[in-house]
Parts: sequence; C-alpha cells; structure tokens
Amino acid sequence: MIEGGSPHNPMGVAAMTLSGGEYAIHGTNVPNSIGGYVSYGCIRMYNQDISDLYERVSVGTPVFVTSR
Repeated sequence: MIEGGSPHNPMGVAAMTLSGGEYAIHGTNVPNSIGGYVSYGCIRMYNQDISDLYERVSVGTPVFVTSR
C-alpha cells in the first residue's frame, strides 16, 4: 500500500471509488498522462483538481460519465 499524496502513488493525492469499486476518479503522479488512454477505465485528474473535487462532494453523490 502506498500512502495517498506520496509521489510514488499512481492515484495521486486522492481517489474516489465509484459504485462497484472497480473504477475511480483520482489524481496521478504522472500529470502528462491526463487525457491519454493510459488507465483501465478510471478517470484521471490533476492533483489540484481532484483535491478540490474531493472537498466538494460526499459519499453517495451521483456521478454521470459521458463520452464525446
């Protein structure tokens, strides 16, 4: 287990799992990976953005994922 916020943690400073627990919205320790096809379904965000989102939502908040 790697502590959240560690520069070695691939999920960055925070992670919020979605219902079912297989996918998450999380930060990253590789910022240039944002927007690329580099995960197995998770949604990566910049650490400052996931920190902000983490403070704004609570457990049970509905999440709708759409594609362009």
